[in-house]
Amino acid sequence: MTRITMVGAGVMGTALMFPAADNGNDIKLVGTHLDTDIITRLKQDHFHPRLKRPIPANIQPYFHTEIAEAIRGAEIIGLGVNSRGVHWAAEHIGPHLQAGQIILMVTKGLESSDDGELMILPDVIKSRLPASIREQIHYAAIGGPSIAGELAARRHTNVIFTSRNPDILPKLQASFATPYYHIWTSTDIIGIEVCVALKNPYALAVGLAAGIAEAETPPDIAGAKMHNYAAAIFAQGLAETAYLVQKMGGKLETVYSLPGAGDLYVTTQGGRNSRMGRLLGMGKPYSDAVEEMPNETIEGVDASVSIAPAIDAAVAAGKLSGEALPLLRKLMRIVMRNEKVEFDFDSFFSQLPFNAPKRLES
Repeated sequence: MTRITMVGAGVMGTALMFPAADNGNDIKLVGTHLDTDIITRLKQDHFHPRLKRPIPANIQPYFHTEIAEAIRGAEIIGLGVNSRGVHWAAEHIGPHLQAGQIILMVTKGLESSDDGELMILPDVIKSRLPASIREQIHYAAIGGPSIAGELAARRHTNVIFTSRNPDILPKLQASFATPYYHIWTSTDIIGIEVCVALKNPYALAVGLAAGIAEAETPPDIAGAKMHNYAAAIFAQGLAETAYLVQKMGGKLETVYSLPGAGDLYVTTQGGRNSRMGRLLGMGKPYSDAVEEMPNETIEGVDASVSIAPAIDAAVAAGKLSGEALPLLRKLMRIVMRNEKVEFDFDSFFSQLPFNAPKRLES
């Protein structure tokens, strides 16, 4: 039996506790300051209002004010906050950590550091912990296609657990793997974390296609969709992900496996990124589109904003090629400068390492 504490009672953090609970582990689920209503309901009848199902009986809910008690003695501490909450989490768990504990990042994202470099979130959380403890903690993360509602329904799910320290991976695998939650392990934490962070902006980009088709005037008489164009954006997203993964020192094979192609595929199948992409594809500026999705965290937008300073600085310094990232850089301008989705489609795709198609002269 492993003692596991999850910080963040949203859908994904909670869903991950289902296989952990099914393995008979001792589970504590701590809500953030934004999860008070969820924890209140869980304490009443163990029903999660956003997952719309009861949670296993051996998951004990805690308010964020009880975080010290919940973390004490935990062997694994999961972080299931949203990407904006990583600094909050570091501040609140830091004083209570003990040497040898494992922090398992469920949260996905990248950040621009103070000196303009891209940072994966396990490194962000480490940098924000007290200096006296940060080197005594082990850091791990999860990548791969995982929809919270499916995992909580115990649907088959395939993921990769990753850490720079291979010695902790067997313990993580044994604590969480079940007949429906299938876990591979890898030490390519850079490649996996870059993939799972970039899936959100690129999934938003795939959603543009639906909006472009919907805004078409007059509509196609036979109801033709935009799947061809959506697939081209999907492929461009993978090409740009591969470029950034390799530039940051990750492995190319990660891009074409569960954390890259797999996670991007599942994220394009619906959800907030897709809905935002559709609104933008219809020609709405971001400032108007965001008004139609009030109080919702759009991870594709957050990721674009958080990495923009580092991407711009690296391009300016010649460390990255702007021509290799046309889709990502266009997305950053759409959400940060309110640009509309109006562009020369050919210039939107680099499809490295292929040459761009040539226009025929009339």
